[in-house]
Amino acid sequence: MLWIIIGFIGQAMFFLRFLIQWIASERAQRSIIPTAFWYFSIAGSLILLVYAIHRQDPVFIVGQSTGSFIYLRNLYLIKKESENKK
Repeated sequence: MLWIIIGFIGQAMFFLRFLIQWIASERAQRSIIPTAFWYFSIAGSLILLVYAIHRQDPVFIVGQSTGSFIYLRNLYLIKKESENKK
């Protein structure tokens, strides 16, 4: 039962990232991706990766591993850009 809860927490993180992106875009009246989107992406991806490892699902493991790298790279680029503006 604990692993089902962990899986649902990971899925909730992915849902929340889309909710945050939608609210930010509505407020700006244009499509934007806030930094919080990437943090929720990382959280959801890592939680689901742990879940996938527990389930021993190689397809799910590869998918979440790849996604985690992309989300971390985006956060790195955002940090780098903000440092260059200083």
